[in-house]
Amino acid sequence: MTLEQLRIFVAVAELEHMTRAAQSLNLTQSATSAAIAALEARYATKLFDRIGRRIELTDAGRLFVVEARAVLARAAAAETVLADLAGLSRGSLTLAASQTVGNYWLPPVIHRYQSLHPGIKLSFRIGNTEQVAAWVIEGTADLGLIEGHIDEPTLAIQPIADDELVLVVGAQHPWAKRRSVAPRDLKTTRWVLRERGSGTRAVFETALAKFGVAAADLDVALELPSNEAVRSAVAAGAGAAVISKLVVTALLKTGALVALNLPLEKRHFSILRHKERYVTQAEREFYRLAANGA
Repeated sequence: MTLEQLRIFVAVAELEHMTRAAQSLNLTQSATSAAIAALEARYATKLFDRIGRRIELTDAGRLFVVEARAVLARAAAAETVLADLAGLSRGSLTLAASQTVGNYWLPPVIHRYQSLHPGIKLSFRIGNTEQVAAWVIEGTADLGLIEGHIDEPTLAIQPIADDELVLVVGAQHPWAKRRSVAPRDLKTTRWVLRERGSGTRAVFETALAKFGVAAADLDVALELPSNEAVRSAVAAGAGAAVISKLVVTALLKTGALVALNLPLEKRHFSILRHKERYVTQAEREFYRLAANGA
């Protein structure tokens, strides 16, 4: 069994498609199929069921993929230690960020980092807060950047910046001519919310609890999976939303959205890393730049 066979197996398991896995690894389909066939033959174990053009893991395959990922993670960690001996002249850094951080705060930091350290190969993916934490835990991301709070004992969490949340409505909303809203008013309008698992949603629900308002009592018109979708729906008149000021600044200036005073606490943007993993020079330099706002 080789590391290359394990990489191929994990790619096929994740994509559930031989051709797409081959493309993601820059291999031919025949080489990919041969690697899987060799594993199955060597251990006399069927790892995938072929269902038409689709494939899916067998029970044995589902058990094996956990161990395969662990082996690949350990191999990557060993490679990282060696690469780190070259300082910041070479190496890699994989980031994951929740949407507000990733789309609005992080890009200038990434640009600055790459300008200073062009030898570091940097990759980046976006999810919600729970997804980012999971990626850091499983080792598919070196560092995660989130808004809001997460309780996970395997992760080290360091605040790096503050973010201001605002209550916004569309220009035609009945509240648009008001300057402020009292907590008791929150149950009298429809709402547009981020999906469960997002940092923005979690922070808003925490604020509601402090106001003495149950989240279940709100009239929720829409639950949407991105800040941009929430922003557009509110501007179109779908309801009110609490969202990062970074997301809505442009529409507040044009008048398409109106911000209302509501006593909301600032939240933190934070960096996550796995407590038990080696901290590279590339990661330490990213910490430094992020903490200084690039």
